Amino acid sequence: MAEKNLTAKDILQKEFSRSMRGYNAAEVDEYLDSIIRDYDSYQKDVVFLKNENERLISKVDELTKQLALAKKNVPSSPGSGVTNFDILKRLSNLEKHVFGAKISNADANIEEN
Repeated sequence: MAEKNLTAKDILQKEFSRSMRGYNAAEVDEYLDSIIRDYDSYQKDVVFLKNENERLISKVDELTKQLALAKKNVPSSPGSGVTNFDILKRLSNLEKHVFGAKISNADANIEEN
């Protein structure tokens, strides 16, 4: 960032040389006063924005650390790529295997009677 060479005090205390056909000193002073007001406002804004920038950078660092800790604490599940459809299909096959024999035996017993 470029360094600012002027301060509000420098602007306020600036003296111009007088010449026969020079500028109206009152107008120059009035204009410089308006510049000082703007300059002070800009300086306050710069200080505020620098502080806000530092605060946000520290917040980003804090959140990055929290994210890194959270990633370490989350166990990686081996079936993380498994979808609900896969789970339902496995459950259906398991039910067929476990209950299929019982259902077949129950049907056979009903038919015998």
